[in-house]
Amino acid sequence: MKNQDTSENQAKIVYLGIGSNIGVRRENIEKAKFQLKENKIKFIAVSKFYETSSWPNPNYPKYLNIILKITCHHDPISLLDICKKIEINLGRKTSKKNSPRTCDIDIIDFHGIKLNIENKLNLPHKRMHKRNFVLIPLFEIEKNWKHPSRKLDIKTLISLLSVDDITSIKQI
Repeated sequence: MKNQDTSENQAKIVYLGIGSNIGVRRENIEKAKFQLKENKIKFIAVSKFYETSSWPNPNYPKYLNIILKITCHHDPISLLDICKKIEINLGRKTSKKNSPRTCDIDIIDFHGIKLNIENKLNLPHKRMHKRNFVLIPLFEIEKNWKHPSRKLDIKTLISLLSVDDITSIKQI
């Protein structure tokens, strides 16, 4: 009898970012969290809400963001598909890159895996180390997190942010 590799079935630790800058932002994020739970995703930790200006166009409405530490049994592509379906369920429309949206769910770090599927998924998230709305709430819930590719700890990554990035984010 062949032994089944149980590592495939073990829950993975994943960090997700959820943001919204259209409609009732907090409600959009809460609905996204509810739908994630409906997809057998368990929350370990949830950051507080953080508000930032839209990037790259600060004239767009401000974003509200959170970071989730979760466990799931999904593979990265299945989790991405779940996130995209939730975004659509919450009214996200296909539009220009970085335009306002009701819901945006990003996989920040999937169990430390490094993965690059062209135009579909990059793990860890390729710009997360430069984003205050990812790093600061991530630090809130995981003080010892280390970037899987860059091998830098979260405190170092935050220290590399500009003063404007650090002072422009507001916890709500």
